[in-house]
Amino acid sequence: MANNHAHVIFHIDMNMFFCSVAVIKNPSLKGKAFVCGRANTTKGVVSTASYEARKLGIHSAMPLVEALRIKKDLIVIESDWQMIKEYHYKFINLIKEYTKIIEVASVDEVYADMTQISKYRNPLEIAKEIQVRLVKEYHLPCSIGIAPTLFLAKMASDMKKPLGLTVIRKRDSLSILGNLSVKTIFGIGKKTYPLLISNGIETISDFFDEENKDLIISLIGQNSYDYVINHVNGNSSNVVEPNRYAQSESISTSNTFDNHLSNSAEILLELRRQTRELISRIVNKDLMTKTVTVTIRNSEFKTLNRSKSIKYTDDFYDIFEVVTDLFESNYNEGDSIRLVGVGLANLKSKEEVLKEDYNLFTYQSFIEREERMKMTLKNLQDKFGINSITLGVKEDEKKVDK
Repeated sequence: MANNHAHVIFHIDMNMFFCSVAVIKNPSLKGKAFVCGRANTTKGVVSTASYEARKLGIHSAMPLVEALRIKKDLIVIESDWQMIKEYHYKFINLIKEYTKIIEVASVDEVYADMTQISKYRNPLEIAKEIQVRLVKEYHLPCSIGIAPTLFLAKMASDMKKPLGLTVIRKRDSLSILGNLSVKTIFGIGKKTYPLLISNGIETISDFFDEENKDLIISLIGQNSYDYVINHVNGNSSNVVEPNRYAQSESISTSNTFDNHLSNSAEILLELRRQTRELISRIVNKDLMTKTVTVTIRNSEFKTLNRSKSIKYTDDFYDIFEVVTDLFESNYNEGDSIRLVGVGLANLKSKEEVLKEDYNLFTYQSFIEREERMKMTLKNLQDKFGINSITLGVKEDEKKVDK
């Protein structure tokens, strides 16, 4: 295992990124209860909720129909992915002014190795400067966690929102995290923490209590127990990998549940998280996908892979709709599922796709338009004289031809 000594890892988590970008685009949304989702329909789920909406009990992954029951006049807007990508690059490029060792975890969060710059600047000073600059230059609030490992940095950034700044040193990890609920442990399954809580293991300190060790292992297994102990103690990776999600012809992600799931709503929530992760990766690389795959493995280790080809896209809602259809068409409510996954294949650069779309779908219409223009021109010339009307060329274009 890597030596964690002297490593300074930042986890920079944009606060309500989708909502922040929406307010930048439409300032009238500031201070209002609104959500990002699919507009003009009750289908789908809430992608992100503004703080005003959250105060009403509306939250991410909530079905839109349920959110609208809570607030009938809730404002629902569709995210502008082009603008989201633009501001994603803006905050990434700002972080690159401090370090080139950056790992993009999703469209709104990054890990950054600040070890080198921290040799001559205080990490807290750097973090505060980043926060101030992001707000001042781009109107983007963020929370930052500082720690010697990726796991602890992620845990730290989640502790204070919005505009939080938290430091976790290895020697202080348990004293800082001990009072937190076990459900805050990054990477723990959504069925694992209710199981722990229902058996009296409510906090991270409870998890570390030696008297509870045998009970915890009996509930979640030795591997999961060791995972939590090692990661909270700071004995995990301190390596930020910029090329972890390098471009390939296909990408995928999956999750094996410590406790098998049998509720379709819970499974779809996990599939939504996976879809969002993959979308952030292809958007970051300016890629689009044509083939969507869903993997389902039941408690008897029977694995089912189902794929569907669509028109090239990088739109979350279009892709998640396919994921939902593939899952619902191949899952019987009540079946015990141990793994689900999402894959995107036949990836191409957006530029390449747009060029192909032009050649394939618009070339003929372009030719027909040109023929109509020529016919119109001929009719006008016949009526007003051969030299009276010509097809214009801009002066700049004439210069280029020369």
